[in-house]
Amino acid sequence: MTPFQQNCTLIWSDETKVGAVVDPGGDLERIEAAIAGQGITIEKILLTHGHIDHAGGAAELRDRLGVPIEGPHEADRYLLDSLPETGANYGLDGARAVTPDRWLADGDVVEVGGLAFDILHAPGHSPGSVVFMSRDARFALVGDVVFKGSVGRTDLPGGSHEQLIRAIKDRVLPLGDDVAFIPGHGPTSTLGEERLTNPFLQD
Repeated sequence: MTPFQQNCTLIWSDETKVGAVVDPGGDLERIEAAIAGQGITIEKILLTHGHIDHAGGAAELRDRLGVPIEGPHEADRYLLDSLPETGANYGLDGARAVTPDRWLADGDVVEVGGLAFDILHAPGHSPGSVVFMSRDARFALVGDVVFKGSVGRTDLPGGSHEQLIRAIKDRVLPLGDDVAFIPGHGPTSTLGEERLTNPFLQD
């Protein structure tokens, strides 16, 4: 989605056809078309962090769908408050500030369509980045924390490479090599593949 080419994800239960939109950065008509095409009912919007490419369309989509926003961690409040200014700097129209209906903290649980996601606070790319982890499905939504073959950039305000690598190694990788994940950009991978091959995670 958008000129930033970020991943916006739809997740849902096949049984209930109830789900969530993850990181709606923009291109809302495409998101709504995908929702209609799958025949699902969206019950909430989830944000992994507050950067414009992941949250720029969240306020407008909340109004359109009439659903709450959950996430990220409150440490990203300043990013969400400044979305209009950030959008203007990048030449993106329509970005609105957003306050989630629920801030998420480490150890919280988010439910989507009957599936539970544990919340891990994983700062470094942004101070309030979170990972959504389904232990039952062995599946995670990691935002811009880790990618296939790379990790999130840390040269933006509030970023810390040391903090990010520590969060990945100490919090995310121990979830298990079998865990598949969708990152905020690029293709999917597994934590096991990244532990073995990601050049940023080798000692």
